[in-house]
Amino acid sequence: MEFTDIKTQYRALKDEIDARMRRVLEHGQFILGPEVRELEEKLASYTGARHCVTVASGTEALLIALMALDIKPGDEVITTPFTFIATAEMIVLLGAKPVFVDVEEDTANIDASRIAAAVTSRTRAIMPVSLYGQPADMDEINAIAARHRLAVIEDAAQSFGALYKGRRSCNLSTIGATSFFPSKPLGCYGDGGALFTSDDALAKAMREIRHHGQSGRYQHTRIGVGGRMDTLQCAVVLGKLGRFDWELERRVALARRYDELLGRFRPIRVKRDRTSVYAQYTIRSPERSRIQDALKAKGIPTAVHYPQSLHQQPAYAAHYRGLSFPAAEKLAREVISLPMSADLAESDQDLIAAALVQTLP
Repeated sequence: MEFTDIKTQYRALKDEIDARMRRVLEHGQFILGPEVRELEEKLASYTGARHCVTVASGTEALLIALMALDIKPGDEVITTPFTFIATAEMIVLLGAKPVFVDVEEDTANIDASRIAAAVTSRTRAIMPVSLYGQPADMDEINAIAARHRLAVIEDAAQSFGALYKGRRSCNLSTIGATSFFPSKPLGCYGDGGALFTSDDALAKAMREIRHHGQSGRYQHTRIGVGGRMDTLQCAVVLGKLGRFDWELERRVALARRYDELLGRFRPIRVKRDRTSVYAQYTIRSPERSRIQDALKAKGIPTAVHYPQSLHQQPAYAAHYRGLSFPAAEKLAREVISLPMSADLAESDQDLIAAALVQTLP
């Protein structure tokens, strides 16, 4: 059984993906080829954002977004301690400080009601994470940002395609950043990512930064990085777009089926005014290790996203000594992600559910 079944997806889309990749191999424009612009136009249209800028990875997307906002050493960026390390890592690499705000225990997303108290004279931006595929409380976050003249970067690495009050993730704030890592709901076959904004000046800055700060050939008007998304990877994503809406519907249907089958387990809650794309289907249990061992014995893979809050990670702990984020710490001890992909067979889902139920006292 696959935790994320990319192979079955490829078999369903083989002709389209192979044809797309073959065209790139034939025209030979492997960097910033025509597929790059085509993908950017289609993704911008999908989200409703004015601009899409494809980049080398979801991590690179966060870095470029922060650079475009001119985040500098000594600045502070408010974010969540319960996420993948890249969220804080890019802030630190620019010499800025991640200021952590605890999460909601039921959704695992940043608790918007706690953000205002964390704002200081050094705060420059807020970076909520749309964890597991569900956007955070973006209206509340944007309102706080507006009062304090801050930018908002939605770390939407796991939520491309999700809706928040009828609007698409990645088009909910100053900048949206997503990832096309292979296991994401919309993934390529390597690393890739994208940035979204409706601010013309920010879009221009991000395009220049991803290409070594160039405004024209060998005209370097700002500090940049080598952050372009390969044309071949853009071709792969283009090959998947035609099936994407069906896949999202299927993910939601499978998640609802999990909910019904696993009534005595606590899943991460999805709020009524938004949707999740279920990058992971995640439940909670204080007996996580025992449950994982029981499922592993039956050939069922699981994963933990994430086993340690960022403020407790060895590279960060010294800077946050004495601080505690109880909800994040509790989730880190309890979360278990189950197999999830659009091509998950219901028969496999039944086996997973039966094995889980057998672990109950």
